[in-house]
Amino acid sequence: MKTTALPLPLAPGFSLDRIAFGLLAVFVGALQVSIVAGQVVLTLLVATWAATLVRDRARPDVPPFFLPLAVYAGVTLLVSLFSADPAVSFFRDKQLVLFVIVPIVYTLAGRGRVSTIVDVIVSVGAVAATWGIIQFAILHYDNLGQRPQGTLGHYMTYSGVLMLVIATAAARLLFGKEGRLWPALVMPALVVALELTFGRSAWVGTCVAVGLLFLLKDFRLLGVVPVAVALLFALAPDGVANRMVSIFDLQDPTSRDRVAMLRIGAAMIADRPLTGVGPDMVPVVYPEYRVEGAVNETNPHLHNVPMHIAAERGLPALGVWLWFIGTLVVGLVRLLRSTEARPLAAGGLAAVAGMLAAGFFEYNFGDSEFLMLFLVLVTLPFAAARQASEPADA
Repeated sequence: MKTTALPLPLAPGFSLDRIAFGLLAVFVGALQVSIVAGQVVLTLLVATWAATLVRDRARPDVPPFFLPLAVYAGVTLLVSLFSADPAVSFFRDKQLVLFVIVPIVYTLAGRGRVSTIVDVIVSVGAVAATWGIIQFAILHYDNLGQRPQGTLGHYMTYSGVLMLVIATAAARLLFGKEGRLWPALVMPALVVALELTFGRSAWVGTCVAVGLLFLLKDFRLLGVVPVAVALLFALAPDGVANRMVSIFDLQDPTSRDRVAMLRIGAAMIADRPLTGVGPDMVPVVYPEYRVEGAVNETNPHLHNVPMHIAAERGLPALGVWLWFIGTLVVGLVRLLRSTEARPLAAGGLAAVAGMLAAGFFEYNFGDSEFLMLFLVLVTLPFAAARQASEPADA
């Protein structure tokens, strides 16, 4: 429905809508640089977006997958009441505020704007990748004790974000009709930077994400994946190559610890199947459930998204989260038929595939920087399709 915007006392050439979109573009870049910067810009973005809703006397529009996401937030708040320490759990629940990214992107991005957002994501990702390579090659971030972390605070976050950027760039390369030169130019830096992070879960997630894109484009392209992996292995520094081999070593300490964490998580679920131990309570109760064969005395999470959600928030919460993932995937598959949204839908599916594959070895859905970028990427296709279906003057 068309709405009439009220005039605002802003400088010539500016409008509240343009400011809101400008903040969105800054936000998708800032979240790859610093969690603090990303959250500060997000706060300004939320305030500006809310002002546009008040101005237009409008309710926020949301894509179909937002309903299960909202229910997941509600279930999380509910189970926090039964946490071993409700105060700590409710404090952790502040991360649920990040879900507001979905209606913001859905409302503000669309038509030519989605290309701008993708350009910013890929460009800032390329800068972060370059800095990660410099850290490895010059600053001696070249071992498991000190890994490249780009401009972010942790190497796992950095590798996960690089995975999402690679999926985005690859989707534009394979499915875009224009703007493919820049992703092609920066792709080598993105891939090399990811390789140098020693991040095995992100490596697996990236292979799955890119493999899915190849499958969607032409299944014969899948033959490129093992060739590319073999080439990267052959050219990798010794430390990185050894890390690649360790993926298949079940005696590797981190692999043994992950197996132990699955047993620990299962025990937590058995004790509290409906409510879990409570958000942010896994590291607190971990010593009580620690089993023989566990390497670390405690862990901040269970390094497995479905297991961690079930152990922390209960089986009903896991069921709602799976509902969210299913609704999201179904919606993205439908958008693959849309000429306007096809490259973005392919990128969204790759992001989901990468998140799920890496999420079997890492709790990436609970990482704020990763989650923010993930929500942006999976919402963009729906935003593009929504704008394409509206009249040009709407």
